[in-house]
Amino acid sequence: MQAILNTLYSVPWWAYILLFLLLVAIRDIFFQKAHTISHNYPLVGHLRYWLESIGPEMRQYFVANNREELPFNRIERTWIYASAKRENNYEGFGTDRDIYAHQHIFIKNQMMAFKTPENHPNSVHKDFIPCAKVMGGYNKRKRPYRPASVINVSAMSFGSLSAAAVEAMNKGVAKSDAYHNTGEGGLSPYHKQGGDVIFHFGTGYFGVRSPEGNLSVEKLKKLITDNPCIKAIEIKLSQGAKPGKGGVLPGAKITKEIAEIRGVEAGRDVLSPSTHKAFTTVTELMQLIETIAQETGLPVGIKGAIGKLDQWQELADIMVDTGKGPDFITVDGGEGGSGAAPPSFADHVSLPWVYGFSSLYKLFQERNLTQRIVFVGSGKLGFPAKAAMAFAMGVDCINVAREAMMSIGCIQAQVCHTNKCPTGIATQSKWRQGGINIPLKSNRLAQYFKSFRKEFIEITHAAGYEHPCQFTMQDVQVNVDDIDLIRNLRTTYGYNKTMVDFKGMQELYDCRHLGGKNFTESVK
Repeated sequence: MQAILNTLYSVPWWAYILLFLLLVAIRDIFFQKAHTISHNYPLVGHLRYWLESIGPEMRQYFVANNREELPFNRIERTWIYASAKRENNYEGFGTDRDIYAHQHIFIKNQMMAFKTPENHPNSVHKDFIPCAKVMGGYNKRKRPYRPASVINVSAMSFGSLSAAAVEAMNKGVAKSDAYHNTGEGGLSPYHKQGGDVIFHFGTGYFGVRSPEGNLSVEKLKKLITDNPCIKAIEIKLSQGAKPGKGGVLPGAKITKEIAEIRGVEAGRDVLSPSTHKAFTTVTELMQLIETIAQETGLPVGIKGAIGKLDQWQELADIMVDTGKGPDFITVDGGEGGSGAAPPSFADHVSLPWVYGFSSLYKLFQERNLTQRIVFVGSGKLGFPAKAAMAFAMGVDCINVAREAMMSIGCIQAQVCHTNKCPTGIATQSKWRQGGINIPLKSNRLAQYFKSFRKEFIEITHAAGYEHPCQFTMQDVQVNVDDIDLIRNLRTTYGYNKTMVDFKGMQELYDCRHLGGKNFTESVK
């Protein structure tokens, strides 16, 4: 035995490497049948597959220019990272964007900007921008809710995101007075870290489902009673990544904890149906909205990506006839989001946000319904200039998903659906998510929101307004590549937004801060 060990010790180290490579080559040529490249080019073929696996990272770091890459280019990602870290998010020597490109946004500044008096809320709190409308105010819900921030975390569930990522986000929204949408995976302990919560459910009814997989209103009532952090309820009709297609959470991501929260079996793929069991018609949807609102006292809204308008028109007509309806509508962009989807859906099904929202808003405006609804925009709007455009079109709040992920460290590796997210954000791997420093990342999300709001209010003041709700369609212009070359939003999308009944920042500030009043209670 000792002689064998001595012989092994005497063999040079490089000989073992050669032996290993020889065995791999033999395996490539004679034993594996799945990969032609590896068979025809043993050893070297593996390098090709490895380079392909890190293609997104290689392109974004070394190949694509600053403004070229999608879904978020380097300038956009760098602005979010710098804002979240409270670093210098400026750029020097002028813009490197082609300002004559199609759909480039121009915000028209006022000759003399809005000047904040010394005692103005924004003179003290540079990032103070609450929503100008109240969810549930028109319908007189028992517990109406005014979002304290115009930027909030969009629907991303625990399961698609890691526990550490969800906890960091919830603590971050608590520090920045924003709200946190749970996504359709149910309410987890990580959503209950001090931040306001919008409880969101889809066709799987996770967290509020009966043993048969149906929606249980009783479970929903108990959930609301037990968790006062929940301020509103959102029913998902569809999402931008894959409207009309149910969600998929791979079994590899279904841990015992996730299974208990969702009410499903651990380790097995979870497939959400493409349609709801709780309703099949618009009338039944309206009945469900009112039932949930009456049973819980909370505002109830719906979320959808926009395509055909016939059922939305039916919804609007019922709202006119009954005087009832959803308290808020979240419009998702067809360009997709944090959820994984087949390219055929992400690329082609449903309208991009600007087309979808403008079509829907006009429909509700024609029926004088816009003041009854809080409109929430969701679709790459987490940048102040894009938010200004959205508010000019009629939005009251925006939700951000991927931008929020980037603020806590996402590098746009585009492997969210594989459970191999390198930053620990979109994975259930304990090792990978162990790299997330929750206190640090929560501070970064909060700082991104605060930086966003500070810059957004500065743009608002530059346009001569006190609050973004005062933007009009004439304040923003876009390149349309037409004979006119450039048009304002009114001409481009064919409507004027309905102006919000805004009495001033001081009133909003007084509601939230004076006399120890709760912001929600003060709007009743």
